[in-house]
Amino acid sequence: MKLFGTDGIRGRSNTFPMTAENIVRVGQALGILLQEQSYKNHHEIRKVVIGKDTRLSGYMIEQALSSGLNSMGIHVLLVGPLPTPGIGFLARNMRADAGIVISASHNQYEDNGIKIFGADGYKISDEWEKRIEELVADPKLQDRLVPSERIGRSKRIDDAQGRYIVDVKNKFPLADSLEGARIILDCANGAGYKVGPRILEELGAEVIVIGDEPNGTNINDKCGALFPERLSEYVRQYRADLGISLDGDGDRVIMVDERGSIVNGDHILGICAIHAKETGLLRNNTVVATQMSNFGLEKLLKKHGITLIKTNVGDRYVVEELKKGNHFLGGEQSGHIVFIDHSTTGDGMIAALNVLSVMRDKNKKLSELRDVLVEVPQVLKNVRVSRRSEL
Repeated sequence: MKLFGTDGIRGRSNTFPMTAENIVRVGQALGILLQEQSYKNHHEIRKVVIGKDTRLSGYMIEQALSSGLNSMGIHVLLVGPLPTPGIGFLARNMRADAGIVISASHNQYEDNGIKIFGADGYKISDEWEKRIEELVADPKLQDRLVPSERIGRSKRIDDAQGRYIVDVKNKFPLADSLEGARIILDCANGAGYKVGPRILEELGAEVIVIGDEPNGTNINDKCGALFPERLSEYVRQYRADLGISLDGDGDRVIMVDERGSIVNGDHILGICAIHAKETGLLRNNTVVATQMSNFGLEKLLKKHGITLIKTNVGDRYVVEELKKGNHFLGGEQSGHIVFIDHSTTGDGMIAALNVLSVMRDKNKKLSELRDVLVEVPQVLKNVRVSRRSEL
């Protein structure tokens, strides 16, 4: 039974594999793996952090996962709406055995998904995904339920957002401040709608927030990183210094300069890579991107003596290459930007703060930094197929 794709389990809510019945089994399967791991490590307390975005179906999935995990003796810490990278951080910060994100990222509200992180904050391995699939398909899965006295508990954690906010702010240089900056922030009516504005405001910026009124069905609805044109209009209307647009789960960012021009992931990689090399942070003078990146990025980096490594599409492949080669920076044109020393996965707010730091350090407008990259003509097109097969 194939459940996992390139970024976890995903599908239309209340249809397989995103039915409550199947999700309970996913929770039970993960619980079994965590139990096995704890026996090996002689570690008795087993707990999992679960966060989500703002989709209506998130409540159902949260309860189903919790029930499955509890039935296998696993305690669950529910942190509510929080960006995907926040769960990777909390898995480590709260000494959890795993972290789970309930989200379908940039998809519309009808879809939802499950992404699982290990205790180290990184997405679980292909081997773990395969084991979960095998256990979910096992007709004897229910035979492994724990005795009633060992059933796990679920409880809500009130300070999770605060922990993540402090962690992100600590990545911004203490000598810098956003005092005097006017920023438009589009939260996509998603997971970052509370933490995003607070991070910028606490760093001193004047923040005008849009896409911060989630109702369960309006996540990514003509807003967020997939619709930067809306943000562009607001930046020009309010004469802001720049705009920041997150996607539904907050792991990607698209920016807009003061003219209203779009600054995509390739621009952000170019801006941050050059500055990282100048400041001695760019290990191996190498950046990791994907096959979707514009050739203009490769030309720009080569001009500055920076090597570009290209991976398959998907931020997990970028992260794998960053870890394997001990590199510092990688990402995708779509806005997944990974500073591996700062986060275990793409983080829209950390990427945006790094760009703001470059602006402050060089005393330049975002448009001046953006225009260094000259994009070459490129066509990216999704093609619908009747069935997926291995290539």
